Amino acid sequence: MSTTLDAPPAVAGARPSPARRRRKPRRDRAGYLFLLPWFAGMLFTVIPFFASLYLAFTDYNLLNAPKWIGLDNFTEMFGDAVWAQSLKVTFVYTFVSVPLSLAAALGVAMVLNRGVRGLAVYRAVFYLPSLLGGSVAIVLLWKYIFGLDGIVNGFLGWFGVNGPGWTSDPDYALTTLIVLHIWTFGSPMVIFLAGLRQIPVMYYEAAAMDGASKWRQFRSITLPLLSPIVFFNLIQSLISSFQTFTQGYVMSGGAGGPANSTMFYNLYLYQQGFSQFRMGYASAMAWMLLVIIAAFTALNFLTARYWVHYDN
Repeated sequence: MSTTLDAPPAVAGARPSPARRRRKPRRDRAGYLFLLPWFAGMLFTVIPFFASLYLAFTDYNLLNAPKWIGLDNFTEMFGDAVWAQSLKVTFVYTFVSVPLSLAAALGVAMVLNRGVRGLAVYRAVFYLPSLLGGSVAIVLLWKYIFGLDGIVNGFLGWFGVNGPGWTSDPDYALTTLIVLHIWTFGSPMVIFLAGLRQIPVMYYEAAAMDGASKWRQFRSITLPLLSPIVFFNLIQSLISSFQTFTQGYVMSGGAGGPANSTMFYNLYLYQQGFSQFRMGYASAMAWMLLVIIAAFTALNFLTARYWVHYDN
């Protein structure tokens, strides 16, 4: 017979002890305390969020009180030739640079996944441009590299080719920024590499025994199992590309030139809001950009069921 006293069984409907009631509010207070920085930061986001929605329907120049004008900002936007050009530049930049950047990231990740010696060093080297690519210093360096007397034209000169001023020519200025974006593939590359290392090797061994070529293994094993990560990187890259600003601003000195060839959407928004002080029009542009990004994101989610494959 046991000499210890067993705790009485819990009775259905019984009230918790006072000590247990005291512990629960303390845990709740601790949780709210950790969430306090997030709640404080949310105030700096929510208030401007709804303020910009109101300003989108007003005429506001930062000096006088906002004047309600309804949908006039949006009506003017659709008739604005520079706005249409900024949208075109942003679309071309996004839909060319994002697929090429993801393809480069996946290609390098597959090479590194083959067991390269010094993997950590290579991974850091390839990841570094993604941290620096959007900085002012790198864009200035890029402007020098593709300048009329830059490194690229110096290299072409060895072969007797007189290269153009890449950054000052409307036909090539945007291309140089697309190349800069492709160069910063390090962030998706690291994510691709992590996903590749999770694919069981036995799948490739079984496919090789069945006579599948490397290309067939890539199509039938790598891409399907990696499709959730492709989907994630695609969404992240699309959103980031639509919000491009620094590269176009620094490359053109804030003018979007030459001939508006680097007039990104956010750059034109900045000009309207902080150069011409048309904050109401800039707010309307910001909300239109939100709608565009949301539409492409939703489209990706709707089509994901046909090409994204999950384990379950």
